[in-house]
Amino acid sequence: MKYWNLTGAGRERLEVAEGDAPVAGYGEVLVKVASVSLNYRDMLVIGGQIGVGRPDRFTPASDMCGAVVACGPGVTRFAVGDRVLSTYVPGWIDGRTPGTASRPGVQTMGGPRQGVLAEYVALPAEWLVAAPASLDDAQASTLPIAGVTAWYSLIEKGGLRAGQTVVAQGTGGVALFGVQIAKAHGARVIVTSSDDAKLERAKALGADIGINRLKTDWAQAVLAATDGVGADHILEIAAGPGLTKSVHAAALHAQIAVIGVIEGLELTAPVVEVLTKQVTIRGIWVAHRRAAEDFVRAVDTLGLEPVIDAEYAFEDLQQALDHLERGPFGKVVVRVGA
Repeated sequence: MKYWNLTGAGRERLEVAEGDAPVAGYGEVLVKVASVSLNYRDMLVIGGQIGVGRPDRFTPASDMCGAVVACGPGVTRFAVGDRVLSTYVPGWIDGRTPGTASRPGVQTMGGPRQGVLAEYVALPAEWLVAAPASLDDAQASTLPIAGVTAWYSLIEKGGLRAGQTVVAQGTGGVALFGVQIAKAHGARVIVTSSDDAKLERAKALGADIGINRLKTDWAQAVLAATDGVGADHILEIAAGPGLTKSVHAAALHAQIAVIGVIEGLELTAPVVEVLTKQVTIRGIWVAHRRAAEDFVRAVDTLGLEPVIDAEYAFEDLQQALDHLERGPFGKVVVRVGA
């Protein structure tokens, strides 16, 4: 089979390699990968900023959709021909994240664990979920991180209710899934971006208000749009010093889901405002398998359609990463299998 191999930090160390396809061992299934969805974290892993300690043979990326082509002994969850999705935190089935305070369970797919940018992967059946019947392979591949993160933040942990206001930062995968999930649950949605054209596309997708963060103070604009009440839920994609803006825009007892690290790996926020508003700031590490299964059911029930900005051939990974770095509207997908 062919697979993408990263021999060291940096995109110049990425190469297409060939080797024997893996074999499904006890409790494992062999999956023929159809599509892989890229995430911002993949660039950080490839660049060496996170996911350190890689072996010489390392395959990046965590999100895939494919078909089971063989089952090892002891497998009962899936059968040959089933379409499946990967999960970001392998083995986290439900409840608390594996690990302890001193050793959190961070053995995620695509860094530090081996990833899925390969024609075949052998994975424990317990790590996989059934793909939604209503989506094709490319669309389904966008769910494991972006879709599940938005669902877990707003529904599982956030308890989103109709009539509440949601702020989605940016127009990447998590944000646009957040728009669709929030609208499907009767919420009002505000999207922030630095691109007016993308804001118009987000409104066409269902967002009620678009705010260009380069042309105005977006936190003040949120307060103005809500008559001073603020937002009940904020999908915090930027982090870093950007958290201060989110706290300013937050309503009393609001929930801020910290998802991304685009503006830095440290958080800055006004403590007095956090206290007086009684804001909940929650770190989101995607979600457990049960939440992913719940989201798959919701996708099929609600008819959600992931937004894919572009698809690239397997050999064109570098171009796909260029697109990801520019900032897509939605997701960037790599086609692996026919």
